[in-house]
Parts: sequence; structure tokens; C-alpha cells
Amino acid sequence: MKRSAKILVLLAVFALIVAACSSDDADDTTTTAAEGGTETTEASGDGPVIGVSWNNYNEERWALWDEPAIKAAIEAGGGSYISTDAGSSAEQQLADVENLISQGAQAVIILAQDGVAIKPAVEAAVNAGVGVVAYDRLIEDEGAFYITFDNVEVGRMQARAIYELMPEGNYVFIKGNAADANADFLFGGQLEVLLEATGCEALDDACAITNVGESYTDNWAPEVAQANMEQFLTANNNDVQAVVASNDGMAGGVVAALAAQGLDGVTPVSGQDGDGAALNRVALGTQSVSVWKDARALGTAAGEVAIALAAGTAMADIPQTISFETPGGITMSTILLSPIPVTQDNLDVVIQAGWITQEDACAGVEAGTVSACG
Repeated sequence: MKRSAKILVLLAVFALIVAACSSDDADDTTTTAAEGGTETTEASGDGPVIGVSWNNYNEERWALWDEPAIKAAIEAGGGSYISTDAGSSAEQQLADVENLISQGAQAVIILAQDGVAIKPAVEAAVNAGVGVVAYDRLIEDEGAFYITFDNVEVGRMQARAIYELMPEGNYVFIKGNAADANADFLFGGQLEVLLEATGCEALDDACAITNVGESYTDNWAPEVAQANMEQFLTANNNDVQAVVASNDGMAGGVVAALAAQGLDGVTPVSGQDGDGAALNRVALGTQSVSVWKDARALGTAAGEVAIALAAGTAMADIPQTISFETPGGITMSTILLSPIPVTQDNLDVVIQAGWITQEDACAGVEAGTVSACG
């Protein structure tokens, strides 16, 4: 059976199951998203129910930063929060969105596992009058409100930081999940900066920078990134001068591969998200930059947008909304937030913002070597 047909069958079967169970008491949904079920937060009054579909709740930032900010914004708007975790399954996420709607969600925030596979669920939600927020990952549907950081600019920031440290030599590119449009947005920004800086038409042997390794990374998984980096090091006899890794988890895998060859702290590595471990690597000098996207601001904005959509506010009337043309030529209503590249020189930015403590950021750092660490 073709994938699209299988997805539609799954949706139809799940809808029948939901209909059969619709009389169940809503109080039964008490497990957390981290356990693969749903979580309900009671709110005062008769405010809207907002559902959140996590693609995989295990990544550090979701529980630490994004979810608390989303919850707080929803509750501040008089709403209640329910959530599901798809465990990295695109098919499960289709069922999850249907589940959230069956529980009365008037708007859903979707962190998509696969921006294409999720489209039938988005279409069903829109047709049912349920607002949809594409959270941090693109879903090309004009009925969804897209909220994210400027990911092309994140890629530019990563490349600028690495190029400043290593303006020539062999580069490796560790890209994100192929099913996530962000992976290509980031890579596009990286290439834009490096091609302009070198004046080259391509990063080949005729250029000051040569692309000697490029790979997508399933689910942005650190262990996959590490395995891919190990292969690139072997293929190039360790002759790699820089690594542009697209997020902090993958950067951790890259640094582990470099460390095994004695190259950690020698070969510049990029990342993004401001993960605690990554910021410590920045302080230690084994990672050169982490582009910080304050997930608290992203979560707050998503919660506020979801409340507005649930209340019937037109997408174009939501504050700070701009028009965004997708790679597929679809115009979507969007909020783009601004990221900040964090290096040793401005590590104090995340410490002063309360994102990480000085103790955690500076663990193991020799006194006097990094200004933010004292």
C-alpha cells in the first residue's frame, strides 16, 4: 500500500475508534506526554482547550523550556492544555492530532515529525474549524500558522562563526532530519554565507573551502551524527578543518567523534538551541558557537497564537504576523523570532538571561580563560 493511502486509512480507522470512545470520561487522560499519553491541565472558567502534538518529547529543550512557556501562555489566556507524544512516528502523530481534536481541542500546536505526512491531519483540523499552529517546523499548508525562529539566519550565523575561525580547508556539513524543512533552511543559510565569503560558485576543489562530507541525520539524533562524522573522518584521513553541525545535539555527537581522534577543541564545530551541554562545550572550547533560540519566547508566542485562533481571530490580525512564502510557493501567516549566536565572547548573555547558571556553563573551565566564567 502506498504511504499516502496507508495514512488515510489510519486516519479513518482512528476516527472510528475515537467515535466509539467519545463517551468516555475526559478525566481518564492523566498520563504525561513523556509517557506517550496525554496530559490535561485544568484552567479556571470555560476557556478553550489547546492541544500540543510533540513529535518526540525526549529532546532536552521541550520539557525544560518550550512546554512550560506554552502552558503558561495558554493558562494566562484562560485555556487548558492537553498533549501527546508521537515517539518519532509520523503515523502515530496523525492519530495523535485526531485524538487531541476528539478531546475538544479548539486549536492544536504541532511539532511535526514529518511536515508532509502530517498534512492530512492538518487539513482535517482546519475543515473542523480547529486552529493549527506549525511549531518550529514547517508544515506547508496555508491553513496553518507557522511560528519559528528565522532558520535561514540561524544557518548564516553558524557559517559566519565557523568561517571566521577557519576561512579555508575541508568542511563537513552535518544536516538535520531530511523530512524536516528546517534542515534545508539551515543548510541554505550556511551555503549562502560561505559561497559569498569565498566568492566561489561551489564548495569544491577549486574553492578555498571544500565540502568533503555532507549528510542528513535521522531525527537529528546525536548518535547518528557521531556515526556519520566518524565515517567522514575515516574517508578523509582526519583531514577535516571545520564542521558545520546544524544543532547542539548533533554537535555533541560530532565532538565525540573528533575527541576519539584527538581533534576536539582543534576543529571548529557549530550548533544551535543553547543546550546546557553545548554551552558548556562552548566555554570549554570544544564547540565554537551555539545559536541560541530562546524557546521561552517561542513557546509563549505559540500559546498566545493558539488562544487567539481558538477565539476565532483571523491569522492576519494576530500581532507581529508577516507573510512567508514556503519553498513550495505557499503563502503562510508567520511569526519569525530572532536568534543570537553564543560564543565564548558573549557567553554571559545566556547566563544573565537565566537560561543557564554560571556554574553549569563553566563547569571544568580553567579560571581566567573565559570572561563569563570569572
